[in-house]
Amino acid sequence: MASHHGMDDLTGMASYCHRGHEPQSGERFGRMFPDLPPAYTDPRILAEIGRPGGPMDGGTKKNRTKTVPVGQVLFGQFIDHDITLDVTSSFDRVNRASDIPNIRTPNLDLDCVYGAGPEAHPYLYVASGPFSGAKLLTGADEPDADVLRQNDLLRAPNARAIIGDHRNDENRIVSQLQLGIIKFHNLLCDEIRAEAGHSLGELYEQARQIVTWHYQWSVVNDFLVAMCGRPVVDRILSCGREYYCPNAPYIPIEFAVAAYRFGHSMVPMQIQIQQGKPSQDFFGDVLGNGFSPIGSEAAIVDWHELLATDVPRTIQMAEKLDTRLTSTLLDLPFVRSGETSLATRNLLRGNSFLLPGGDKVAARMGRAETEISNVMAKITTISDGLISEGAPLWLYLLAEAEVVGRESAPGTFHKGEGLGPVGARIVAEVLIGLLELDEKSYLGGNRNWIAQERFNSIGRILAATNSELF
Repeated sequence: MASHHGMDDLTGMASYCHRGHEPQSGERFGRMFPDLPPAYTDPRILAEIGRPGGPMDGGTKKNRTKTVPVGQVLFGQFIDHDITLDVTSSFDRVNRASDIPNIRTPNLDLDCVYGAGPEAHPYLYVASGPFSGAKLLTGADEPDADVLRQNDLLRAPNARAIIGDHRNDENRIVSQLQLGIIKFHNLLCDEIRAEAGHSLGELYEQARQIVTWHYQWSVVNDFLVAMCGRPVVDRILSCGREYYCPNAPYIPIEFAVAAYRFGHSMVPMQIQIQQGKPSQDFFGDVLGNGFSPIGSEAAIVDWHELLATDVPRTIQMAEKLDTRLTSTLLDLPFVRSGETSLATRNLLRGNSFLLPGGDKVAARMGRAETEISNVMAKITTISDGLISEGAPLWLYLLAEAEVVGRESAPGTFHKGEGLGPVGARIVAEVLIGLLELDEKSYLGGNRNWIAQERFNSIGRILAATNSELF
């Protein structure tokens, strides 16, 4: 089957991920809490929790947040593809984090868009004319491109997108997001060249830095604020990180295998991508046919519908973040063999990576015993009394979001609007830490830099590249 988000199931090295393991740098995954012991839950219990019709089955949900546009959930998927790619682990065996290579750089550097640059990956770039080696190619660069090609990624004869990471073509919304970032780069190339006085190499480098820094700004000030809450983001930026403090960037498995999988609870199975048009099934023919060319104008995303922009629209909101997933995700239509429940797969993966219990991580972070008990009470109910401590980390963080909620203002929490205190801290510390540890990022290179107002959110960035059809 095609490789979908979080679904790679390839063989890897079976080695016990032991306590005291030191975090890895660069090309390897590591552990955020190396001294916490691994939790284990009987896989039969996990399968019962995650089965279709089970306690995590939210039906069609349609219990929306009040503050998180659905486009932020898909932007989160794009961010994930920028920093992680694990093609060797398997939930059918124990995985040692330090043995798992990360194919992506652990930096928010858009290597999923730029590859290794025009010299190493020239097939991604315009090859002649005034923007040779500076602009990125899209379907609009194909000879005699029709309206569908003009609004699609550049594709090879086998229909696969010619981009830095194949996963950004797995569904139509994320492929359109990839296209939007490419078009944003090309737009800036036009603006910078109009100023004159730049060589082609300088044009590319300057445009790439502007694009990358605005993207990073959106991750911190738009995405993290939406998912983790402004107080958490401000606290980390002003007072520093407490739990993700390596000398060099790496991706913790507590983040990759548990905390950052929160979006599975928030994605709706029906999304409206064009004003006044019917909603489309997320796994349907229009949005779900990834790894293939756009088949109709109905698949072209109008970003005003999915994200906050300067155009007033009624934006579709994401599903609430809680312990329930839509029924479709508990019986994935594209899985032909093996476990078809995404919830069960996530829970089994936590076992295989020997993640610490969510309640133990919360205690390590100093969360109140009453709060931990309330979250565990939810998990005990979900598990029919079979899990009373050492809760699977992913499940704990979903329950925390449902029971405690996102801190939207200092000391004020809203249930289901985003990650709770533990989940928010893990996600925000890792993403901010990756930036602070990268001297080429705006937080690592120039902490006084401020995004241009017209591009200071992912919605405004993508709206600037919206299709001429809208």
